[in-house]
Amino acid sequence: MHDEPNDHFVRAGAFSIEEREAVYRAIHTRRDVRDQFLPDPLPEDVIARMLAAAHAAPSVGFMQPWNFLLIRDAARREAAWRIFSKANDEAAEMFSNERRDSYRKLKLEGIRKAPLGICVTCDPTRGGAVVLGRTHNLRMDSYSTVCAIQNFWLAARVEGVGVGWVSIFHQHDMRALLGIPEHVEVMGWFCVGYVDRLYDQPELALKGWLQRLPLEQLIFEEVWGKVSGDPDI
Repeated sequence: MHDEPNDHFVRAGAFSIEEREAVYRAIHTRRDVRDQFLPDPLPEDVIARMLAAAHAAPSVGFMQPWNFLLIRDAARREAAWRIFSKANDEAAEMFSNERRDSYRKLKLEGIRKAPLGICVTCDPTRGGAVVLGRTHNLRMDSYSTVCAIQNFWLAARVEGVGVGWVSIFHQHDMRALLGIPEHVEVMGWFCVGYVDRLYDQPELALKGWLQRLPLEQLIFEEVWGKVSGDPDI
């Protein structure tokens, strides 16, 4: 028997067919936009809805470790691009020969083109020294912030807004540019803006970098490496 008041519950159950299809469409057509941003500014109500979706994400111990720094200033975005560019040159050198050439051909101009940059951070101190659910895995706050990022990304897809996740930078450089405290983790710089077209599949798959793995190869039953149909171990 439930001992909680019924007025704290809402009815569970499956979505309608139309609602379900809309959710799955957002998931399957979401893309990491690197270059195709339009210069049009985003309305404040659209930004607010996307951020509200991000803030509705689950978090370990309900600590809500995220912050969202909105950057519209062109000079500051250009400074962020220089931080990225330095790290991107370093990244290119980590690949060899043909792979390096393919890497350099990718257009990564989102920081400059998108009218809005959002730096998403994770504050591991927000929930105090001991956080429910993080006692044995101290990365759970970062995982929670990634849930907020995914919520934001799917909401952006619904709004017709493109998002690109920039992770190629040195943490200390981005902290210095944006005045972020040393203990706060920078999860990424997100390029945000309207787009009028999206790739019909992930860009890296389309351009031959890697292909999507078959799902059945990634599902194990009961123990690592055991797939459906294998004899019992």
